[in-house]
Amino acid sequence: MIVDDDLWSAIGDPTRRRMLDLLLTDGGGTATTLGHRLSVTRQGVAKHLVVLERAGLVHGAPAGRERRYRVDDAQLARAVAQLSSVGAAWDARLQRIKRIAEAIAREPGAD
Repeated sequence: MIVDDDLWSAIGDPTRRRMLDLLLTDGGGTATTLGHRLSVTRQGVAKHLVVLERAGLVHGAPAGRERRYRVDDAQLARAVAQLSSVGAAWDARLQRIKRIAEAIAREPGAD
């Protein structure tokens, strides 16, 4: 599986991950509502939302004088699938390293 660097860069930031969590929990939100729940200014929230929107993780729609953002379930599922794939690859690598280390430890004079 090909890893989408823009996607992972977007969710690599703890504030953006918290924003995604809040949007998922609340079913959506605006920069103002998110700003009230985070220790980030409304302008800071808006900048983070631009990054999340560019990565396709959220979509905004006009709601009065603001935009209401919702998480894109399909893109989030894609991120989860990529994370699972990367995790499985690293698990396999670590198992191989463990087997090599155990083989070396069993060799005569390995003490």
